[in-house]
Order: sequence, then structure tokens, then C-alpha cells
Amino acid sequence: MNPFKAYDIRGKLGTELTEERAERIGLALCAVRKPATAVVGHDARLSSPGLKAALIRGLRKGGCTVTDIGLCGTEEIYFATSHLGVDLGVEVTASHNPIDYNGMKFVGPGSTPISRDNGLGEVEQLVMGTGTQQGHNWDTIGTQLGETAELNGVSSSPNCVPTVSQPCPSCVPIRQAYATKCLSFIKPAELKPLRILCDGGNGVAGPALNAIITQLKEAGSPLEFIQVRCEPDGTFPTGIPNPLLPECRDFTAAAVREHGCDLGLAWDGDFDRCFFFDERGEFIEGYYLVGLLAEAFLLDHPGAKIIHDPRLTWNTIDIVQASGGKAIQSRTGHAFIKQVMREEDAVYGGEMSAHHYFRDFYSCDSGMIPWLLVVALMSKRGQSLSSLVAGRQRLFPCSGEINRKVTDISAVLARIEAEFAPAALAIDRTDGLSMDMGAWRFNLRGSNTEPLLRLNVESRGDWELMARSSRALLGFLN
Repeated sequence: MNPFKAYDIRGKLGTELTEERAERIGLALCAVRKPATAVVGHDARLSSPGLKAALIRGLRKGGCTVTDIGLCGTEEIYFATSHLGVDLGVEVTASHNPIDYNGMKFVGPGSTPISRDNGLGEVEQLVMGTGTQQGHNWDTIGTQLGETAELNGVSSSPNCVPTVSQPCPSCVPIRQAYATKCLSFIKPAELKPLRILCDGGNGVAGPALNAIITQLKEAGSPLEFIQVRCEPDGTFPTGIPNPLLPECRDFTAAAVREHGCDLGLAWDGDFDRCFFFDERGEFIEGYYLVGLLAEAFLLDHPGAKIIHDPRLTWNTIDIVQASGGKAIQSRTGHAFIKQVMREEDAVYGGEMSAHHYFRDFYSCDSGMIPWLLVVALMSKRGQSLSSLVAGRQRLFPCSGEINRKVTDISAVLARIEAEFAPAALAIDRTDGLSMDMGAWRFNLRGSNTEPLLRLNVESRGDWELMARSSRALLGFLN
């Protein structure tokens, strides 16, 4: 069973991903990428500390000096890789996957993405034995042990199992510097009083959020925060945090209404995705946040480039063009969008799945910077979130992402293309199958991380047409 995906590792514990395999991944990374230094961290899953310790053993056997920052979110690894100036960053996480899964996400020097195209494929071949790697032999790789890192005067430990109340004293502390970086995107003194519901989902958002809140208070910010499920808990007593799924939103929505909040926020397990709820507890599709943030950035960066994914596009393109920017499409997925962000020197990039990328955050995605920007925008304009997006929702209604398991993805795509191609104005295969039907369009693609087909449909101002077209396409997936 192979846990290697297009741009990360996700696998079932005990079969696809084991501690033995994690150690081999560390060794293979050294053989392929040859990092002299690395920074690692882990999410709240109960299996993550053991997998991280095994990964560290492999890296050190491969001659790499490793710095451990302990319990953290994926974007804290992105930050630490650049902040500490190391060659490799690895977060042990399965994000929103089921509880019996785990995985890893990788970045290179300067927090550049690592995918199958630039090393992960070779690591896969070594670890899984799916190809020949000249000069790479498990009996000779990694005979030299790496030394314990000592950066900022603090040594790392491969056996770190910290909690929020008692962080590991031997891990390198970077969270305060990370929080300062996030807050550099706004002016805290200009924020207006708002009550914000924060739902950590028992993932690792809580500690980073607290660091940001502390600095906001020190800057005199009038924001009030109501925190729920912000203590990391790897048993996930109320379920895996994945607010992209409609069934995972009710708790947050009810809490927004119960506490009379102006805004609701929820994060996935490794908090690289931030999800928004308005003052009524209504979920706001990430698609509309992409347009909102694109417009805000273009006010400060006239003519800038904005990156978007192919799933839902019309609203983003319309806003970017009207604001004098240039909209550029990329394949879906963090490694691909980060690469295009860098190639195009884009100021901002967004995916409708709630990944938001920022040039001034190493062209990486963040789950904390987006809500800070939205709160700043609400303060500046004196508007609620619902009023900020209502007009765009009417102009370009969308289905949101609908997921279905199918036995043969290629066959389903072929049937749908044969059915709809004769009436299509344009067909795009940047990622999966996208068809422009004139008054409506859709994208249908296989997931990069799960055995699913994902459907997104939008229309030009016609909600009924969007809903009817969605039902027609779903008929092919059932």
C-alpha cells in the first residue's frame, strides 16, 4: 500500500504508514535532497510523536542536523524553515483525514514546495522499491548519525510529546516570531471592536491562535475572542476537524449564534485552512473569500497577479479583472500553487477549498493570515461579513464542493465529457475536467489525497440553473 500522493504523504496507520517506514522516509530524503539541516514538527494525532521521532532518526542517520519545534501547525513549519534558514521542513500530519491515518508535508529551502516533480517521486521509489536508484543502498545509506541541533541556544529532542499547558522545554521556540509575522499583514491599532468565535476542532490551531491573541492585546486591539475546542486532543472527541464537509459545520454555526458573535472561524486539523461563518452562523464558501481577499490586495498592489484554482473561477476572474489585476490559473494543490505563485511573483493566491497563499509569507498558505485580513477589512469598511460577500453570491452562485466515491474515475469522466461536450463553449483539462456551458460551468476532478471525485458547479446569477445542473451531473456519480 502506497502512502505517497502528488505533493505529500497520507496513509493508513499500520499498513501504509509505520514508524519503520517513517525512518526510511527520513533516510531517503537525505539521499535524494541531501539536506544539511532540517526542522520538523507534528500535529495533535496520537500517532504523530512516534512517527516524528522515527523520521528524525532517519534524517539524523542520513547526516542531517534536525531541529524539532514540537506540537505545531503546518504553516509553522513553513515559517520555521525560512526563519531558521534550514534546508528542509517536515510536518507530521494527516490534516483532515480519518483518525487512523497520518502523513507528512514537506518544503525545501526558503519554504519552497516539494512534490513528485522535484524529489518526492525519487523518495517514493526508494522507500517503496518502485524504481532503481543508482548509488542508493539501504545497507550503506546513513551510516553517519546527525548531531542534535542547537539553534537559538535550545536543543531539539526526537522524543518530544508536548501539551499546550506544558510545551517541551527542549524544542526550539518559534511561535512568538510566527505570530509577529502573521500580524505584519494588518495594523492592529486600526481594528474595530468585534466578537469572534474561534473553533479549533481539537486540532493544533489553539496554541498559535493564543500567541496571536496575546500580541493583539498587547497592541491594544479591541477584538474579543470566544474560544471553543481550542485545546489539542488527538482523540478528536467530537470528530476530525474538516469544516469543508457540511456535516462538520453545525457546532461552529450554533456557537456563533449562541454567543452573539460578529464572525465565526474554524480550522482543519493542521490549521492551514481557515473557514468562515457570518454573524448569523451561515457558512461562507471559501470561493467568495478568494475574491474578497483578491480585491483587497489589488487595492494596495495595483496590477498585481492573483492565482486561482480551476474548480470555481468566474467570481475570482471577474473581481480581479475589474480591479485591474491579472488572474492566473494553476493546478489544484498547495505544491502547484506555491510554484506558480513564485514563478509569477503573485501577491496572493486562493483555492476555493480554503487554502490562501501570500507572497509575503514565502508564497505559502496560511490559516491565520486570512482571518486577520478579513477582520481588518470588516473594520475598515464598517460592514459585516455577510454584506461583504452577498453581492458576489448573487452574481455567481455555486454548489460548493460535492464529493463522491466511484469505482472508476476515468470512466466517469469519459461518460460526462461525451454527454456535455457537444454543447460546451470551452473544455479545460488543467485539473480534471472543466466545461464552460455558457450560463453555467463545472469542474470534476479526482482528489490528490483521497479516493474521491470532487464536483463544483457555478452559474451566472441563476441559482436554480446551478442546482439543476448539479443534480444532472450527480446522476453520473451515483
